[in-house]
Amino acid sequence: MKQMGRKHRHFYRIVAIDHRQPRDGRVIEELGTYDPHVPDSDKSVTLVPARIEYWMSVGAKPSEHVAVLLKKFMDKCKGLEAAAASTAAG
Repeated sequence: MKQMGRKHRHFYRIVAIDHRQPRDGRVIEELGTYDPHVPDSDKSVTLVPARIEYWMSVGAKPSEHVAVLLKKFMDKCKGLEAAAASTAAG
């Protein structure tokens, strides 16, 4: 997770990054966002499930905090993505 925002109002970008880079260093790809200050927990996380699955399949390992977010929100994001695709097709 890459920390962004201002003092006392942080938000995070969930990113694919080389483990040798610093936390806020050069990013390979942005995979989502997390804003802990949003009161509605469903809107606090946005993910790109297809790209997350790709990076996990090629050996990427999530940090502890990202693993918790993925476990909690990945199914919801997949459902929203499928619903959006079906409404766009029909």
